Amino acid sequence: MEIEKGKTVKYMREKRKASSEVIENLKEFNRVKKSILEAMAEEEKTIAQLSEQLGMPKHEVLYHVTSLVKFGFLEVGEIDDMDEYYSYKIKR
Repeated sequence: MEIEKGKTVKYMREKRKASSEVIENLKEFNRVKKSILEAMAEEEKTIAQLSEQLGMPKHEVLYHVTSLVKFGFLEVGEIDDMDEYYSYKIKR
């Protein structure tokens, strides 16, 4: 019997369909992730700078940035001169 690679994942996707809400949330997260990574392509930025540049509330930017740190897309950079804000940068 030949084992077909990826068969389990394919079977599970067919068997357990994701709800439209889950699919839309994932699309939104990926859209925001892309915009954050593009905004940080040139230099390190703080949550406040990203919030202003992207036109998003700080708490939403913080959620996405910490998720991107957790999953290895970003890393914590330096703290500013006044010890108020950490900057974040793309993990290379």
